Amino acid sequence: MHQNSGNNAPPTTAAKTMDQETLEFAQKVLQLVRAGDSARLEPLLERGLPPNLCSHKGDNLLMLASYHGHFDTARLLLEHGADPEMRNDSGQTPIAGAAYKGDLAMVQLLLDHGANVEGASPDGKTALMLAAMFNRTEVAELLLARGANIDARAANGMTVLDAANAMGAADTSALLARRRD
Repeated sequence: MHQNSGNNAPPTTAAKTMDQETLEFAQKVLQLVRAGDSARLEPLLERGLPPNLCSHKGDNLLMLASYHGHFDTARLLLEHGADPEMRNDSGQTPIAGAAYKGDLAMVQLLLDHGANVEGASPDGKTALMLAAMFNRTEVAELLLARGANIDARAANGMTVLDAANAMGAADTSALLARRRD
């Protein structure tokens, strides 16, 4: 468990030798977020729990809430200063997880709180590419309306339309083809 500060500095000695009670507390916090238990999470945030707290894999609380579809928990975290652009150790952002899942309300929430519509993972895949690949037409439409680049390319050179076609995502392929005409 660590508080991601955006740098690549090694964990401090204190972080390496976290006591059992602290580790158990951290695990309980992560479980509250995974379960979407906003009622129990809110008082902890109000008492100073860092909203950008991360698991040992670098998944921050907002990433977990977004991926698991817990809208109220994600909103609570954002209201307490969670960073919508904070990446996990794999370079993924909360909006990418929400787009992959097809969670339109979550994508809207993240965009409304400053998530970058063009934020790409290390392989160059944008949220629009993920939405297109998994046939999430409503999410793709929202991302396009909010300025997502229909001509973006992943690191392998694949465009958004190429990615949708490769995955057999007929609805988003048709949407993208219409938008390009």
